[in-house]
Amino acid sequence: MPCTRSQGHPTQSLVVRGAAPPNTPMSTHLKQATMSCTVEEQRARWERKRVRTAKELVETERQYVEQLDLVTTYFVEILKAKGTLRQDIRESIFGPVKSIYQANEALLQSLEGGRFGDGFEEFCLHLDLYTRYTDGMEQAAKVLQIQVKKNKSFARFKRLQEGRLEFQGLKLEELLPLPLQRVLQYKHLLRDLTENTSPDTSEFQQLTGAVKALSEVAQYIQDNARSHENYLQVVRVQKLLKGRKTKVLVPGRVYIREGWLTAVPQKGEEVKQKMFFLFSDVLLMTRPCHPLHLMNSDKFCCQSMYPLEECNVEKVFGHTKSQGGLISLSFEQEKLLLMSSDQEDINDWFRCLSSAIGQLCARRTIVHRKENLASEQRHATGASTSKETRAPNPERKRNMSDRALQEPAALCQPRCGSEQGETPPKRVKLSEAAHRFPRDTATPAASTGDKSGGICVIL
Repeated sequence: MPCTRSQGHPTQSLVVRGAAPPNTPMSTHLKQATMSCTVEEQRARWERKRVRTAKELVETERQYVEQLDLVTTYFVEILKAKGTLRQDIRESIFGPVKSIYQANEALLQSLEGGRFGDGFEEFCLHLDLYTRYTDGMEQAAKVLQIQVKKNKSFARFKRLQEGRLEFQGLKLEELLPLPLQRVLQYKHLLRDLTENTSPDTSEFQQLTGAVKALSEVAQYIQDNARSHENYLQVVRVQKLLKGRKTKVLVPGRVYIREGWLTAVPQKGEEVKQKMFFLFSDVLLMTRPCHPLHLMNSDKFCCQSMYPLEECNVEKVFGHTKSQGGLISLSFEQEKLLLMSSDQEDINDWFRCLSSAIGQLCARRTIVHRKENLASEQRHATGASTSKETRAPNPERKRNMSDRALQEPAALCQPRCGSEQGETPPKRVKLSEAAHRFPRDTATPAASTGDKSGGICVIL
């Protein structure tokens, strides 16, 4: 009996273990069913996201076209009919907004019909309108501000039109930047729509091309906005400076930051706070003008302008007792110590200075490499030209060799051979043995009548 029991237990264990082997047809079927359910669920999620994004795109496009219609109808067309503004002034303010409205109206019709790929592919052909609109946006704001101040009839017309119910309290200054804002919205909405579109469809390729084109225009708009903001900052600093000797408004100069710092003297002088303005290429140290000055009480007088190209910045530790910080700026002819009681502020100054100096060094290295490459190309071009100029003509070489083969006796004829009455060739030179005898006397070879006695060297 014990043996029977011992034999029964392994049999039962084998039956239990064989009930769910890992590679049975039933388990494989379950795995395939699970995988198919997972794929179907993922596709369903993608479709729901695509439908949601498409709906948002259509709704926002409809609202955007309505706002463009307001500007075109109640401002551009009526101003053109009434003649309140001259044509050049009207074009400076509104630019190609009417053409943009027509392009987006066609896009809206395609989107409402569900043709997203075809609609955006056609719309991308008109993106130059948005680029032109971006370029004239700054001038449009200036001209609009001037006309509101000086042209009373236009100012009254503007107030009447903005008071209509259709505008819902929006001002013209708020409506004009809408095309630039819409391009940035296109970038994100189209990206979401493309990510949830099947790559096997032709619409996916159309949307991918549209995303790339709109991303480039969006980047152009952002760069233009940063450039305009930087221009306003530099102009503001220029107006803060007393007099006109210090020129801050320079093309390519970028404003970084400003703030109060304590300039530590080197010879025990009085410690004074200075206002510093940091740009991409220079550091400006100024002091405030006298508060009782009639015209310049709120301005600053420039004391020094330090070029960052020759600057080396480093932190100085152990002199502030963990209260703030101290940084050292070393120039070719001067050393500057700047201190602040705010630790975060001095750290930010150090980061900004280090970044500006690093970018200047990198830019200078790139320019230097470009100059070296250009000089190497010029040298290579000059060397190849000189080689071509110095290279002998192969036809001339061949003619000379043929002539030498045809007339060997004439080339090797001795100088003293006067029987033929010919002058010796220029490329023939007598050896030292022939020069031992004077010109009026014949050589021994000549006296004996042996023409082969002369020795010559062909150069």
